[in-house]
Amino acid sequence: MGITASQVKELREKTGAGMMDCKKALVESNGDEEKAVMYLREKGLSKAAKKAGRATSEGLVTPYVSPDGKTVVISELMCETDFVAKNEDFQAFATALSEKIAGLDVTTGSAADLPAEVADVTDLLAKLGENMGVGRFVKVATDGVIGLYIHSNNKLGTIVELKGSDDEAMAKDIAMHVAAMNPACISPKELPQENLDKEKALYMKQAMDEGKPAEIAEKIVMGRLSKYYKEVCLLEQAFIKEDKKSIKDIVGKAEIASFFRLALGEGASKDADSDD
Repeated sequence: MGITASQVKELREKTGAGMMDCKKALVESNGDEEKAVMYLREKGLSKAAKKAGRATSEGLVTPYVSPDGKTVVISELMCETDFVAKNEDFQAFATALSEKIAGLDVTTGSAADLPAEVADVTDLLAKLGENMGVGRFVKVATDGVIGLYIHSNNKLGTIVELKGSDDEAMAKDIAMHVAAMNPACISPKELPQENLDKEKALYMKQAMDEGKPAEIAEKIVMGRLSKYYKEVCLLEQAFIKEDKKSIKDIVGKAEIASFFRLALGEGASKDADSDD
């Protein structure tokens, strides 16, 4: 009898076994799902489902760069152990994942934002014996210059989009800086007013508690606010390779259009033009 794709899909969802294994089980069972489940259990192929829910704190952040260098992707593939993260099949899947995302109409997101067949790790899970899954991803496509940095342990990746310059080395240096310094935004104007109000209130209270007169306290607040900008705003930060200069000095007339920082298991940091 003919086995339909929907039958295979339903059996996969129920057992966690691979696609081909599910199809074979249904063929051997003449399409009887209950018998197919027993077939898979007897063959030891339905154990993958039991792995779902186990913690996935290891994995890889993997890049893809298009041949013209104008599209860059970093994606996160999670697993349970570093041992599996070093497996060739796992790494090949991670590489293919980023390349597939490059061809999709997406920018940033997680597995839920991808077609099911792209984010499907069922076969890999069954083969390697660990719970795993696609995490988050970032894709940047631009007519500018892209700086990409992947840390040596493949657990941290950054992308910087630079416009008004063709200096690829500078873009990469800034991407490395973003990895190290983890800025919250590009410039002070992008900080939420609520955050600024809280910072100002804190600095004012500190100054008043120190017994400073109101007019002096105001100056202290502005000074500490400036220091705060240098901590969290990319353009204001001291450049890690030349700390006498800020990123703003390094960039000059060029523009940092956006940056992204994706660290394994953490939230993806993003900043971009307000038009995005």
